[in-house]
Amino acid sequence: MTYENLDTELINVLLNDGRASLRSIAKELDVSVTTVSNHLENLQNAGIIVGYTSRIDYDSLGYDVTAVIQLKVEGTALPDVTARLQEQPQMISVYEVTGDHDIIAVGKYTDTDDMNQQIKTLLSDADINESNTSVVLNAASEHEQFEIEAEN
Repeated sequence: MTYENLDTELINVLLNDGRASLRSIAKELDVSVTTVSNHLENLQNAGIIVGYTSRIDYDSLGYDVTAVIQLKVEGTALPDVTARLQEQPQMISVYEVTGDHDIIAVGKYTDTDDMNQQIKTLLSDADINESNTSVVLNAASEHEQFEIEAEN
């Protein structure tokens, strides 16, 4: 393996198995454990690898209602509303976007009553002018990451 692609290959190994040991990564990439450790530390310090987490099947835990919520927000309040949405534990994604709406948020709920309560709370926020909610019927793909292509 050439060192020019080592970081990319290291990222791809971790995408496939975030719990891989330094020793197994080193063996797979045919480099030393120290090399893997140093590159991993550099990737973390650069903010490229920002953490390690488990992938949870929320449906199995009873959160089988997914809602995509589009919001129009009072002009200067966008950062505040975004921050408040991020504080909601059931909001798994919050995006500031262009287009007809200012924010798109994705939430996971135990049932439609739980979702309705969240939406009613959002609509009581004076900084939110309008809401449009879509319930997901089928998640064809969710929380997917992709491998990075190595330079030739």
